[in-house]
Amino acid sequence: MYIVAIAWIYVALMMSVAEAANTNGTVLGGIVTFILYGILPTAIIIYIMDAPRRKRVKLTLEREASELATSQNGNETQSDTPKPSGTPDPKL
Repeated sequence: MYIVAIAWIYVALMMSVAEAANTNGTVLGGIVTFILYGILPTAIIIYIMDAPRRKRVKLTLEREASELATSQNGNETQSDTPKPSGTPDPKL
């Protein structure tokens, strides 16, 4: 995936150099060409194509957090569980 993005950035760079080096072109035109034809589309495509990885990482973190919470709740013993204030203590 990244090799295509690198290749497209190279193509956009060559387009912007050609724009800036042209007799009717300007350096500002070259910079705008590089941003609008190179950086912006590449950033959008990489963001879209990276969505499945971000989703997997998010689900993994949520799963680990729920397992940690479950293991912490499962380690409570009967004596660790607080008694409601309205019920009398059977040990007394």
